[in-house]
Amino acid sequence: METLHGTIRDYAWGSRRVLAEFQGRPAPTEGPEAELWLGAHPGAPARVDRPAGRTLLPDLLAAEPEHWLGAEVVARFGPRLPFLLKVLAPERPLSLQAHPDAEQARAGYAAEEAAGVHRNYVDPYHKPEMLVALHPFEALCGFRDPAVSAAAIAGLGLAELEPVVAALRRGVEGLGEAVRLLLTVPTHRRAGLVEAAVRAAGTAEPAASAAAGIAAPAPAAPAAGIAAPAAAGPAAAAHGSGSAGLVPRLARDYPGDPGVLVALLLNHVALEPGQAIWMPAGNLHAYLRGCGVEIMAASDNVLRGGLTPKRVDVPELLRVLRFEVLADPVLLPVPVAPGVVTWPVPVPDFALYRVRVDGSAPVRLTGSGPRVVLGTAGTVTAGDDDGALAVPRGTAAVGRAGAGALVLTGVGEAYVATVG
Repeated sequence: METLHGTIRDYAWGSRRVLAEFQGRPAPTEGPEAELWLGAHPGAPARVDRPAGRTLLPDLLAAEPEHWLGAEVVARFGPRLPFLLKVLAPERPLSLQAHPDAEQARAGYAAEEAAGVHRNYVDPYHKPEMLVALHPFEALCGFRDPAVSAAAIAGLGLAELEPVVAALRRGVEGLGEAVRLLLTVPTHRRAGLVEAAVRAAGTAEPAASAAAGIAAPAPAAPAAGIAAPAAAGPAAAAHGSGSAGLVPRLARDYPGDPGVLVALLLNHVALEPGQAIWMPAGNLHAYLRGCGVEIMAASDNVLRGGLTPKRVDVPELLRVLRFEVLADPVLLPVPVAPGVVTWPVPVPDFALYRVRVDGSAPVRLTGSGPRVVLGTAGTVTAGDDDGALAVPRGTAAVGRAGAGALVLTGVGEAYVATVG
């Protein structure tokens, strides 16, 4: 195992405290810190401690792909790490977005390469992803029952939204039309419509709350050493606000953005630590606030529809969206061994395990692929045939393929990312 140093992404929606405190750095930071990337994606590659100094992980993989990745991974995915591990710390809502499937990504990237533009597809790979909450985490994830959404929007009592309500009352068949109507409101009418919705939300709240559809499974306690926000944090905020309550909250950060209204079509999820959401290709989602470990296929292809100052491409987003109801967006951890849980997902690019050790016995994870270990509480020691390394909270390590079983000891918690 070797020490891995991640790269911070300083997007405006990030926190000035969460990642710094997680890594033991002074807080608040000068500016917001949104994501910690722990992988080989060229957008923000991690670095590895080597005898000659810190070396970019993608450079090591390029020099010795089979040594680091193993022949099987290279044959399946090419000479690249197929997954990307992150820690996310949104303090404000981030963009309403979806990601392409593998075929869409290849075609989109090739088309933009041929045209000499790079707008939506920065690489030719799909980007399914999963987020596991470290702190209470609030998100919008997947379409809910259109009848529930229709009731929430009808409760606002706005004549301009009647065509949207009519589309939703057609059921799943009308979802695409409802999203299109909201995201293509003429620019000159957007601010007025959102402002009217904000005003209406104040009076519609009791009725809309009954149609909130907030998914909030039974709480799971955080590991020792992981500080959770106070009771007024993300989970409490989600429980205390109905569908209409989302409108003024989102409009404060994104005034005049039609994505504020699209949010009413989505599941409003309040995760407790250890619970997860799975976002396959075509799943419309937006993170609102909290802190979580995210794992995904190693891509940065994002198609945005709103709630962002970044580029929005509504036609392309509508083309890749899957207009289907996601009835149960929350994944619960599945025990696989004493102290070890996982969240099974139907993709081969990655697998994620949470390991808790209490000093009484080591935990052994078999598997021949590359792995990244992220410490999230206490100090876990990660060892393989190449040696052992202490991984305290907020630090990470990387291990090559073929280095034998991963053995974890100590007292603490770590997340282990590897190939599925």
